[in-house]
Amino acid sequence: MGILTQLEIENFKSYKGKQIIGPFKRFTAIIGPNGSGKSNLMDAICFVLGEKTANLRVRSVKNLIHGSPIHKPVSNKAQVTAVYTEEDGTEIRFTRCIVGSGTEYRINGKGVPYSQYQGKLESLGISIKARNFLVFQGTVESIALKTPKERTQLFEQISGSGELQEDYLQTKSDMQSSEEDTTFHMHKKKGISAERRAARAEKEEADKYLNVKDDLSIAQVHYQLFKLLYNEKKIENLSVSLQKKEREVAKMESRCNNIEQQLKSKKQESAKLAREIAVLDKRIQEKDAELIILRPQYIKAKEKSLHLKKRIESLNKKLDKHKDAHLKHQDDIKSLKNELNNVVQLEDEYEKQLQEEEDVRNIRLRESQVHEYTKLKEQVAKTTTKFKQELNKIEREQDDDQKKLQSSKQRKDDLLAQEKQLADQKSEVEQRIETLSKYIGANTEELNKYQQDFESISEELRQASGKQNELNRKLEEVTSKLSEANADNQESHRNQKRRELIDRLKEMFPGVFGRLVDLCEPIHSRYSVAVTKILAKHMDSIIVNTEKTARDCIEYFKEQHIEPATFLPLDAIRPKAINEILRTVGGTAKMILDVIQYDPPELKKALEFSAGNALVCDSMEEARKLAFDGVARKKVVALDGSLFSKSGVISGGASDLKQRAKRWDDKVVDNLKRTRDRCRNELKDISRIKRKEPELQNLKSKIDGLSNRLKYSKNDRETNENITLEEKKKELKLVTDALQETKNTIAKLEKLVSDRKNNIDSLRSRINQIEDQVFSDFCQSIGVENIRHYENKMLNKQQSQSKRRLEIQSQKSKLQHQLEYELKRDTIANVTKTENQLKSDKMELKQSKLDEDKQQEKIDRMEEMVNELQEKKGRLKDIIEEKETEVKELKKNFNQKSKEITSERNSMSSLENRKEQLLNERNGILMTCKLDNIKIPLVGTSVDELQLEPSGQERELQDTEEAMEVDEDADQGDIKFKLAEVQIDYSSLPRKYRIAEDASDYKDLNDDLSSNVKRLQNLLSTISAPNMKAGERLDQVNLRLVETSQQFEAARKRARKAKADFEAVRKRRYDLFMDAFEHVADHIDNIYKDIADNASAQAFLGPENAEEPYLDGINYNCVAPGKRFRPMDNLSGGEKTVAALALLFAIHSFQPSPFFVLDEIDASLDITNINTVAKYICNETKRNCQCIVISLKEEFYHYADSLVGIYSEDGECTMSKVLTLDLNKYSEAKP
Repeated sequence: MGILTQLEIENFKSYKGKQIIGPFKRFTAIIGPNGSGKSNLMDAICFVLGEKTANLRVRSVKNLIHGSPIHKPVSNKAQVTAVYTEEDGTEIRFTRCIVGSGTEYRINGKGVPYSQYQGKLESLGISIKARNFLVFQGTVESIALKTPKERTQLFEQISGSGELQEDYLQTKSDMQSSEEDTTFHMHKKKGISAERRAARAEKEEADKYLNVKDDLSIAQVHYQLFKLLYNEKKIENLSVSLQKKEREVAKMESRCNNIEQQLKSKKQESAKLAREIAVLDKRIQEKDAELIILRPQYIKAKEKSLHLKKRIESLNKKLDKHKDAHLKHQDDIKSLKNELNNVVQLEDEYEKQLQEEEDVRNIRLRESQVHEYTKLKEQVAKTTTKFKQELNKIEREQDDDQKKLQSSKQRKDDLLAQEKQLADQKSEVEQRIETLSKYIGANTEELNKYQQDFESISEELRQASGKQNELNRKLEEVTSKLSEANADNQESHRNQKRRELIDRLKEMFPGVFGRLVDLCEPIHSRYSVAVTKILAKHMDSIIVNTEKTARDCIEYFKEQHIEPATFLPLDAIRPKAINEILRTVGGTAKMILDVIQYDPPELKKALEFSAGNALVCDSMEEARKLAFDGVARKKVVALDGSLFSKSGVISGGASDLKQRAKRWDDKVVDNLKRTRDRCRNELKDISRIKRKEPELQNLKSKIDGLSNRLKYSKNDRETNENITLEEKKKELKLVTDALQETKNTIAKLEKLVSDRKNNIDSLRSRINQIEDQVFSDFCQSIGVENIRHYENKMLNKQQSQSKRRLEIQSQKSKLQHQLEYELKRDTIANVTKTENQLKSDKMELKQSKLDEDKQQEKIDRMEEMVNELQEKKGRLKDIIEEKETEVKELKKNFNQKSKEITSERNSMSSLENRKEQLLNERNGILMTCKLDNIKIPLVGTSVDELQLEPSGQERELQDTEEAMEVDEDADQGDIKFKLAEVQIDYSSLPRKYRIAEDASDYKDLNDDLSSNVKRLQNLLSTISAPNMKAGERLDQVNLRLVETSQQFEAARKRARKAKADFEAVRKRRYDLFMDAFEHVADHIDNIYKDIADNASAQAFLGPENAEEPYLDGINYNCVAPGKRFRPMDNLSGGEKTVAALALLFAIHSFQPSPFFVLDEIDASLDITNINTVAKYICNETKRNCQCIVISLKEEFYHYADSLVGIYSEDGECTMSKVLTLDLNKYSEAKP
């Protein structure tokens, strides 16, 4: 792969005239101050490689000519030439010239069109569209801050898939449009096909209509006769069964009363035993309370004993340590005394030895020589008197200073020993403080935990106590109310069954709300009878949301053979509008709706349907006046249940009305029972919480014990910190100051001694000269060089003796100082103090043990009493359990008998209801025949002469529903007979239908007749309105169907073609995008590791949309070396730059260009990152491509192979100049 060798710029931007920049090496750095024209060089490279003028920071190409910004262009043209050298050395010159308002392109001096120019560049791997060779200033930071969507656009630009975006959108739009058109024609075709089927069916129905109509009339007569016949048979059977049931119930009630008497007797005995147990419970609670008080006291005493034991153990160890220290101290004193005695004895012996040597010192000279030596010595003494006096003075001073120096050095040694000892003592105190701090920290943490637990349990117990009081009060209220309402009566088996049924329906069908009586209630019990009268049979009606839900429930009733029920679907019932004027009629009158409370709100519609505009008054007289005295009659009910209808009918409270009104009270009782059970359950939960009181007392004892230990430990630490440690620090400071002062004194004395020694040497030299002159003859006679030679023998001996004497004195002084120091130390005081403290703690421990045993004895006695009470309570409980077993057995028998009675009564009630239903069913069949004009055969009359008389329940319904409010005095016309008196002629019914006795036969025959009627009705309903022009309509529909089919096929072909075109574009776009993305994703991690120069660095790319990645964003994340994973936004500036560079180089590896121009990529990098990036670029230039980098940082560009320096010269228009330096010549100086 070739490289960019040089640039030739002529009159381009800040480069005036023709300038040659280069040659460029594999790694070239462009440097220079800001404003010198470095970025203009970048623009020149972009310009010559075909970049658009808008991206070169100018409005038109003329503004690129030097001088144009100040409106003084130096020429009417400018040009830039890039010299590219291939691997074989072949040069290719790419030139772009500005001519007029346009540009020209040349290759090797020959003009070429832009497409050929661009093609040649792309053949070399240089793509101006992808900009795979340029990184402008700020691009690195912008890449690091790109959103995932912007990163996708970058990959679209690199891969070239972005060029297919318009084709992608257009083909996708065409495909969707074609699919919509196909769908439209398909639906149109289906509609016409359905229309054709309907037309064909109309034609067939017209043919069948007349035949079916006659068959239906005969089938209806047979079906109604069959139902009436078997209805009468069922009524006769039910009457016989009812009489039998009444006799059985009377016998069962007599047996049940006997069991009830026995049950009462057993309950009284159990209650007496329960009271005795309550007394025992109270005594046990009192003893438990005393135990709760005693246990913490025992725990406190035990904690104190444990603490004292630990302290005694610590004191024993401390005492042993002090005793050992005292013994060692005594041994040290004794040893020092022995050493001192030895030194004194040695000193005496040495002095004796010196005295003996002094007596024989002069025995070697003859007497005459000694006399002459003495005479000459006197002569010398006279001559050197002045010098010797001065020398003696100086020597005395020197001797004094040397003694002071020796004493100071001895004091220094003593102070050093004392400093070390104090430092050790200070370290011991600090170590004790640290140990105490750790102990305090651990105990503080444990204390905080205990306090948190204590506060938590205290708060829990406080809340439990408050809640227990509230629940007890509430339970008393509920129990009192239940007693007043006699709520302990057994709920009837029938009501229980109804509740279970409603619950089952709610589970199976979400739209079921429940029975009306369960969903609403009067606002006050005084309105119970009146509300019951108005709502009538709808009290047991089941409220559902839709008619479909009602039908589903009815179907379920039929399948399970459940007795019928009335359903009120909220979407199907049509209540009359509420007359708001009735709310203002005055008196005690209120609308019945206003005295009923209900939940949920949807129930309002059902109440409006059931109660309508009915009013309620306090008295019967007020109700009558309000109903009849006004202009328009009103429906009014009194509190006693008297109802005044609009029709004029007045009905009093029925015998069972008040009994039925008690159902509202039953609701209250049920709620009270549920409240009572809930309170009892919550009280059980609270009793479990109350059992935590001993645990709370235990925690309190632990907290007190820990607090005391912490108090003692903190006091000990404070004493050590504020007193002992400070004292040691002060003593150590005094010793350190004294030591420093001694060192200063030693330094001064040593300097003084040294300076004085020079003076002594000078004086001795002068004296020696005089001595040599005087003793010259004498020295020849005794055969020595000079007199000093003789004297030195004696002098050396004296000096040796003096030195030995000084050593003995120094050793003696040192031992005396040490002995004095040791004698001052009072180690026995620590032993005495520790022994006294130990004695005190042992006495306190003994007393604490006595208190502990005393508390334990009290607890044992109390627990023994509690156990005795518990045993007594257990015996009573056993007796109660026996009684309760007997009571349960009696209750079981009683409940069983009650259930049997209830079951029989329910059975009787069911039979009565069934009989009533059968009578209503017979009347309904007759009314249906009259209304539907079904001519069934009657004896002595005809269907047209029947009188339609409602049943008792229907009459009550008429009083309740506004829809049935009619004038009872209306003319009845030709109705003459009552339904109950009608006799039916069954002779026309086929014999097989008359002789059926078995229920299964009846069902099969009934289903046969019913299905036949339904079949004929359904058949007739399908052809009820025959169209005589159905054939003509069918022909028209066939023609339209053929035309639509042709349009549908054409649309399908267009849709298939559009989808194929879209899939082709989508696949091509996906392949282009994924080629680039997968390449970059595979290489980016290794590149990031190389740039970061760390194998632990990680970088990875991930598309948000794996199927079509170009439609959504691309996530880019990096894990910097030695750091955990963080989002890109949380990385530092340098880390973001390194990550962006890794992405840039990975992208460049996908479409590698021969050279890579980078503008100030090191702006945000620190020294470490600059070195790693620069090293990576060095390696890349050796392996893959040429890099030209604009940089302002020496740490970066000193890695380059060559430097191109840009500087500016001031003038009317700034001019840029160029310097080039090949750094390969100085490679040995590169780091």
